[in-house]
Amino acid sequence: MSQVAYLPAGKREQTKVQNRQAILDAAREVFGELGYEAATVRDIIRRTGLAAGTFYNYYRSKEEVFAALADDGARRFAPILKNLRGKGGPIEPFVREAILAYFEFMADEHVSWLARRPAGEMQPHVHGETPEMAAVFAEVKDAIEHAIIEGRGPVSDSDYMAAAAIGVAREVCDRMLMRRPIDTAAAADFAAEMILHGLKGLPGAGQH
Repeated sequence: MSQVAYLPAGKREQTKVQNRQAILDAAREVFGELGYEAATVRDIIRRTGLAAGTFYNYYRSKEEVFAALADDGARRFAPILKNLRGKGGPIEPFVREAILAYFEFMADEHVSWLARRPAGEMQPHVHGETPEMAAVFAEVKDAIEHAIIEGRGPVSDSDYMAAAAIGVAREVCDRMLMRRPIDTAAAADFAAEMILHGLKGLPGAGQH
């Protein structure tokens, strides 16, 4: 008879969740201390206390770990965005509030592991789109479409508008996190003006 001990299904699932969370927590710390470029899978594994084989049961590379971190952040930000949408009202205040909420969320992540990375290191980006990131995009696009239907926003291509809004917000956020001190309000004001009014809406745009 086999001497292998099999864990109950519920216990196995709980262990998987705990291991995956341990890897993500360790990765946040390692990326924050060493920087994304310098960090290695071995550094992450050492911080978890797990065996190397256990790590590779979940992720094949640090790129996959980073994508999982991005997905985890998107999953936790989605309810914040949905709550802001529930307030209703004009599109412009919603855009400003949503961007500010996103910037504050990013800045608060583990006292922002992004902000603690080595000075000058560019923020890596996830290639492709995870399901949770797609859900956030869909939420933004849906908000834009409802604003158009209700006459609260410009009639235009909602797909492009959502992509442009998210792109501007993400790039400005990356730069914001490289600055000291991190000024979420100023960055949010800039991004909102760029999204809502383009170059003509920025401070000093009328000066030549």
